[in-house]
Amino acid sequence: MTTTLDLEPVREAALIAAQNDAFRHSILGTAPVTDAPLGQFVMTRGVAALGPDAQLELTRRVATFDGFNADSDPQGWHEMGVIEFDGTTVWFKLDLYDVDYTYGSPEPSDPAQTRRVLTLLLPSEY
Repeated sequence: MTTTLDLEPVREAALIAAQNDAFRHSILGTAPVTDAPLGQFVMTRGVAALGPDAQLELTRRVATFDGFNADSDPQGWHEMGVIEFDGTTVWFKLDLYDVDYTYGSPEPSDPAQTRRVLTLLLPSEY
């Protein structure tokens, strides 16, 4: 059975942002895994082609990113970020899916109904 939390929009955005932050922090073990929402961390071929040292540094930067602003984060969900790395612009995008990773989450603020996919990508791959 699916439940709806019916949160006020500002409170819901803050809750989703906190969950997204916890998930991002968990990708390097900077937050207890038990406190982080469930999900997957992936990178595109373009990011993989930058090499293992770049991948590790970019993963660190994603996990500690705090440069959210109205341009890149209009909903306040902390779901998109831009990182400059050695002259290369890299994006990360967090998408919220249902528990089967098939459709969008029916209730994005409810971790029991939501799975996250954090993608690290080059702008040309969007």
